[in-house]
Amino acid sequence: MKLTDRVVSLRDANIADLPLLRHWDTQPHVIESDPNDDWDWETELLKNPSWREQLVAEVDGKPVGFVQIIDPAEEESHYWGDVSDDLRAIDIWIGEADYLGQGFGTAIMRLAIERCFLSPQVNAIIIDPLASNVRAHRFYQRLGFKPQARRLFGDDDTLVHRLERRDFLQGDTDEHI
Repeated sequence: MKLTDRVVSLRDANIADLPLLRHWDTQPHVIESDPNDDWDWETELLKNPSWREQLVAEVDGKPVGFVQIIDPAEEESHYWGDVSDDLRAIDIWIGEADYLGQGFGTAIMRLAIERCFLSPQVNAIIIDPLASNVRAHRFYQRLGFKPQARRLFGDDDTLVHRLERRDFLQGDTDEHI
């Protein structure tokens, strides 16, 4: 069955997702892309701050991934530092390696991008894949994100990418979102 025949959706993550998210955190491809973060699921799934959305991505009702969208200007740890208040930041991963390379990530990311740009105040989206993760760079760049600069976040050497609203609206992507 082709991806076009499937229903891809995002729903709010909740405490019932704890076992699944813990399991996904043990997967080698997830660890490889995010080796130094502790998501503190037990605590964070019970919170609902105004600056964050934690979402489970589903294909035909089956959980396949996770998405977090934050307002980096409001986020309490100030992970991104001093940033303008017209941004959103996205974290995304596919839970099981079997789901990689099937177009799910692209479909999920399209939904996340559209969700961010629903707010007229949001002018750009930022992401921070590891600098060594060339596959992720290609993925994001196909979606229209442009590399900005290498940046060290804790122990993570990243290559920050940015997608401007105007580029998104003009369809300035390889994927033609």
